[in-house]
Amino acid sequence: MTATVQGSATLAIAQHHFDTAARQLDLDPSLTAVLRHIKRELVVHFPVEMDDGSFHVYTGFRVQHNIARGPAKGGLRYHPAMTLADARALAMFMTWKAAVVGVPFGGAKGGVVVDPKLLGPTELERLTRRFTTEISLLIGPDRDIPAPDIGTGPQEMAWIMDTLSMHAGYSVPASVTGKPTVIGGSEGRHAATGRGIATVAVQALNDSGIDSAGATVAVQGFGQVGSNTAHLLAAAGLRVVAVSDSRGGVHSGAGLDIHALTALKEEGGALADYGGAETLTNDELLTLGVDLLVPCALEAQITGANAAGVRARVIAEGANAAVDPDGDAVLADRGVLIVPDILANAGGVVVSYFEWAQDLQTFFWAPGEVNARLREVMGRAYDAVRARSQSQNVSLREAAYHIAVANVAEATEVRGIYP
Repeated sequence: MTATVQGSATLAIAQHHFDTAARQLDLDPSLTAVLRHIKRELVVHFPVEMDDGSFHVYTGFRVQHNIARGPAKGGLRYHPAMTLADARALAMFMTWKAAVVGVPFGGAKGGVVVDPKLLGPTELERLTRRFTTEISLLIGPDRDIPAPDIGTGPQEMAWIMDTLSMHAGYSVPASVTGKPTVIGGSEGRHAATGRGIATVAVQALNDSGIDSAGATVAVQGFGQVGSNTAHLLAAAGLRVVAVSDSRGGVHSGAGLDIHALTALKEEGGALADYGGAETLTNDELLTLGVDLLVPCALEAQITGANAAGVRARVIAEGANAAVDPDGDAVLADRGVLIVPDILANAGGVVVSYFEWAQDLQTFFWAPGEVNARLREVMGRAYDAVRARSQSQNVSLREAAYHIAVANVAEATEVRGIYP
């Protein structure tokens, strides 16, 4: 699996999809220029004291693409290959993601250039708290609400929330989402992205004339999103025959025991240690003859160079920009149905919105209510995208962008340009 892609390439993908939508919508050129650009971005360089007493200077980013529809929303990524261009691209994706599912947020993204696996717990806490302080002039419950992403999770969100609360002098739980439930996190948030993927993937299979009961699935990426997606698809009656992570994966035509694989990973083992299955590379997983392929790793895993070898009948993009425009074209020619990232993996932002709303009201919902509302929002959004796709004779990706860009464009026009 490609460790990362150049940030400029990811940004080019984001701009390509927007440009296509703007052209198909016949968007006013001035409005197109506004929506194509990032609203604001902050780059910070900050020192962190290491456990041995030395200091290391890290670089971090926070980027806001558009806030016409509400406060900015987006994750914080800790990754050694994180770039400002990555943050710009992912912030744009967040804008369209919130808009296509009707959540009143704008798009943001950020992160730190760091490999969190190389830091001890106290070093990671010091880095997170110092980074929070550096970007605190941009973030807050009514301005920009961070969430977990690659390399971060509930603990990092707890440190961010606590740091902002110490600055304010009182607890500000709505300042982040994806935090532990004991400090205002929402039930269902941990599995939200995977649950959203599973919801629309099953609908897409049924729309393609494939019985989801017993349908075969391959999942690339076995982190939080990939593992939850695999669990939920298996629970829905699908047969998960292959999974992989950065070190490779396993394949069994009879199906895999996802609970056993999760336990193996939690104990520090490798997927290859799972017995009774063949090992395979990430590239090999992408070419399996399955009904459903769910790439949940990093960007640009399916490109013009390898798309011809992809044999899945339906693809649900668990990762942002998992399929690049060249790969899109190849797959479209072969009739592969692709559920695009801005729809497929929007479950996280949907339940982040639920968490934010619960925090502001200090009134919390039971897990069943959260999950039911998520399925309702995702199902409604999928139906709208599918209807647009059929009425306009365009792909699901183009239809999703039509809806998202039109929503943001309308909000921008209604608000006008100040002064």
